[in-house]
This record gives sequence, C-alpha cells and structure tokens, in this order.
Amino acid sequence: MNDPKISLIIPAYNEEKYIGMCLEYAIKNAGDKLLEIIVINNASSDRTQEIAEKYKGVRVVLEEKKGLTRARQRGFKEARGDVLAYIDADTQMPSGWFDILITEFKNNPNLACLSGPYVYYDIPSWQSFLIKFLYWYILAMPMYWVIGYMAVGGNFAIRKDILVKMNGFDTTIEFYGEDTNIARRAHEFGRVKFKPGFLMYTSGRRLAGQGLFKTGVLYVVNFFSEIFRHKPASGDYKDIR
Repeated sequence: MNDPKISLIIPAYNEEKYIGMCLEYAIKNAGDKLLEIIVINNASSDRTQEIAEKYKGVRVVLEEKKGLTRARQRGFKEARGDVLAYIDADTQMPSGWFDILITEFKNNPNLACLSGPYVYYDIPSWQSFLIKFLYWYILAMPMYWVIGYMAVGGNFAIRKDILVKMNGFDTTIEFYGEDTNIARRAHEFGRVKFKPGFLMYTSGRRLAGQGLFKTGVLYVVNFFSEIFRHKPASGDYKDIR
C-alpha cells in the first residue's frame, strides 16, 4: 500500500504567541511527508493570520464563525489529503510523529482514526507526572481497553473517507467532549487506535488558568457523558488564553 497523502490542519483562534512556533516544529518534522498544511483562522482578532502566512507552503483559511468544531469542519472541507491530521496551534510536534502516523495508516487498512496522549511542556513536573499517572494510566487507558476507542483533540488523524461517512464533525459541540464524539462516531466505521507512543507536546496554559482539578473533572464528566449519553454534559465554553 502506498503512503497516505496527509493534510495537516491547525485550528487557530488568537494564537499569535504560539502559531509560529507550532508551524516551525511541524515543518521541521514533516520533511516531504505532507501534502499540505492548512491553518484555519477561526475569527481571530490578533496577528494569527499574518504570522501564519509568512511560512512557505502554509495555506491560511478564514472561518468566520468561531468555534473549534466549526474550524475542524472547515479544515475537513478544504483538505485534499487521504488522511487529515489535526493538531492544536500551541503544540510542539516531536520528531517521528509523522513516521508513526504513516506507518499506522499504511499497515492497517481498517484504521479509521489514530490518536495519542499529550505531554505538557510548560507546567511543573509534579503536575505532569500526576496527569500522566492518574489520568492516562489509571483512567484513560483502562477505559480505552474497555470501550475500544479514544481520541485527543489536539493530536489525532482520521481518514477523510471516514469523515465523509460521519457527515463530518458535530458543529453543535462547542468544546468539551468533541474529541470523544469524534472517536465514538469513527469507531462505527473502523478501528480507532489510541497509541501511548504517539505523543504530542502541548501547552498547559488552560490547566494553569482553570486549575488542574477543575479541568480534570470537566474532561472526565464530558468523556463519560459522550460515551453513555452520546452528547457532552457541558455547553458553552470560554476560551482561556
């Protein structure tokens, strides 16, 4: 089987502090493995678009209706690749990330979606350890083994034909639970694999701004709500910068 054609999609709302760094890591680690990089400027009022447009080979698309799922949906409509990879605008992509992605999709025809955990690069080490141990090892991985699917919103790749079958993303979801919604629906059409070694480094600014405990509770509550009720528990979302 040939290597998949990959579209990298980066939703960005007021990310002038991070988008340049994100693109530098992605471009450095992509080599010739990418078909395209698309930044979805999600109604930003800062210099996000101006900064992103400076990078050669990066296409910036404006989505005027604010909302993460609407930005994801716009990326889906714009992308030309066989596999659509989504990362957040504050991530630092590690070397080998694309190699894992290509190998997994190339060797597993039934693979619908691939995801992996976050590593937070700007929080205290004790918090990072706590998240890794309590959330990923004690809660997330056992639940993945039980239900058979899991995805992290800033670190996943999905076949475009699967998204077509899913009718795209659920744009009624504002934020919490949207990644579990993606995984649950994709699972109906193929395997959704959560690979611990498929890491993405990301900012912990939301943890710092909202609090580790509160953030953890919100994610867990919406995770289970999406699994059992097929909809998130939380509605509106206020973005934390």
